[in-house]
Order: sequence, then C-alpha cells, then structure tokens
Amino acid sequence: MSEEKPYLYITVSHKTVEEMVAQYGFTEEQKAQVAELLAQDSSMWASVLYGIYGADDQIVAVALSQLGNVGGEPYWSWYGFGSRVEWCACFVSWCADQCGYIETGVIPKYAGCVNGVNWFKDRGQWADNDIEPAPGMIIFFDWDNKGSSGPQDGESDHTGIVERVEDGIVYTVEGNSGDSCRENHYAVGYYEILGYGIPAY
Repeated sequence: MSEEKPYLYITVSHKTVEEMVAQYGFTEEQKAQVAELLAQDSSMWASVLYGIYGADDQIVAVALSQLGNVGGEPYWSWYGFGSRVEWCACFVSWCADQCGYIETGVIPKYAGCVNGVNWFKDRGQWADNDIEPAPGMIIFFDWDNKGSSGPQDGESDHTGIVERVEDGIVYTVEGNSGDSCRENHYAVGYYEILGYGIPAY
C-alpha cells in the first residue's frame, strides 16, 4: 500500500520599493525618507530591499570545474602574460570572463589584488571581514608574514571566490594556492581575510 505525502510549495518573490510604498501606504514624509536612504548607499539598500546581493552560483561552478589545475597557465596566458606570474587574480578574472561578467562590468579584469580591492571600493561594493559572505563574492586576503608578502599592511596579497558558508566557515575556491586551484576554508571573520568584493550580479 503506497503512502501519500503532501508537499507544500512556496514561492518567494520581492517587491520593488514603489510596490512596498503603495502596499503599506507610506506618507509623503516616509516617501521622502525612503528616497533619501536609497540615494545614500544604493549597494547597501539593494541588499536590504531586494534580498541577497552579490550571490551567484555560476562563477562558483566555473571555479569548481578548475580544481586541480597546477601552474595556472590557462589563466595567466589568457590575461596576456607570456610567462608565469602570481596568478590568483588572473584565475578570478578568468572565471568571471567565462560568465561574461568582465564584458558587462560586474567584475573587473585584474591581475593585482590591490587593484581588485580598489575597483570594488570605488563602486561602494566592498565589505570588511565582519560580514558573512555569500557564494560568488570575491574574497581578498592580507597575509600575516607568509612567504614574501611580509606582515599585514592593509593591502591585499591574495584573492579567490567564495564557494559557500556553512556553520561559520567560509569555503573558497582559490587559484595559485600552493600553485594550484584548490578549495580552502576559514572561519568567518578570520583575521587574514581583508574583506569582500560584492559583485552586482
């Protein structure tokens, strides 16, 4: 005898600011306050009003497909270098390009980590390491006395792509991690995480 199981399907969709203002009957003063808030920092309020901002599974899937690559030749040569360079940023840029995000201006083409940080900061799409990131955000590190990068100086030494967050752990896909593409993980808020670029996917 087969057992019937009921299923409940729920669809969640967001409303625009205008739809919420109309639905909740905002006064003229409240409408003016909303307009002022939206004018101040569009990236933050886009997050508050429209749900997860800066999350994307497509770039994560591309990055995961590259696990195990050693030496980074596909990424630094695509970028235009004739020989090997420190290729973590080339890897992130290559993954972004596979998704069309460089052409559309969602993620910059960068070979230097500091340039990537500055691009996101200049657009108001930066968060320090005290947030819990979302998949597809671009993670930047400031290493503490590792290799030739020296002590922490507030400038990024390394970059990667946030794969997911589970139980307070950030899982990443990074190029040029021990000269290969590999998954790594860190505690949310780990002190060597400089912060996150938040692409407007």
